[in-house]
Amino acid sequence: MITLLGGAVAVALVWWLLNSYSVANPAKLAGVLRKVGGGVLLAAGAVLAFRGRIDLGLLVAGGGTWLLGWRNFIPPFLEPGPAPTAGATSRVRSATVEMTLDHDSGALKGTVLAGAFAGRDLDALDRAQIDELLRACAANDPDGLRLLEPYMDRRFPGWSETADAHAHARRNESPRSGDMTEKEAYEILGLEPGAGEDDIRQAHRTLMKKLHPDQGGSTYLATRVNQAKDVLLARHG
Repeated sequence: MITLLGGAVAVALVWWLLNSYSVANPAKLAGVLRKVGGGVLLAAGAVLAFRGRIDLGLLVAGGGTWLLGWRNFIPPFLEPGPAPTAGATSRVRSATVEMTLDHDSGALKGTVLAGAFAGRDLDALDRAQIDELLRACAANDPDGLRLLEPYMDRRFPGWSETADAHAHARRNESPRSGDMTEKEAYEILGLEPGAGEDDIRQAHRTLMKKLHPDQGGSTYLATRVNQAKDVLLARHG
């Protein structure tokens, strides 16, 4: 009997909404739908809890409180985390090159800062010119060599098998851990100065996923991202 009554109420509600749609103010209609949906979820959560499914009941009821705008009643685990910033990029530079990672697509771009190809994009250089840049970095800028590693892996798969032996040896050295300024840390994480602790942690998590070896990342870039997080979180400590 209860099921039939509930079904009749649902049918009547749907009929009323459809009948009112053409004349209702969209914003007002959206508000009504949120209140109705929130009430239904709260009721469903109460029924589930009464039947012994307290965990599922809390989850459903939490959705109802969110629809109703009762933010203070949402369990902490249901609160959304900080939203990633659309179009954010990370910049990491050495004396010779600057690499830019797009957070949305994971695309990696680079610009030459010094040397014979200063001012040119890496995408505009052919393989012979890139090899010349690699040799220059191997001789004078080991950090630049490490920055070029993930770019080379994506553009020229298998490049390290034919790379100059000296450059390859320098490439595999342990990353240096020089001091990092707050400005550099913000650029690496793709954040604006003054970003909060939650934003810093969210940016770090997003980048570490992009820098996973299966995604074409590198140990050096991951090290720099970890260092940037530590520098900025120390400021909040």
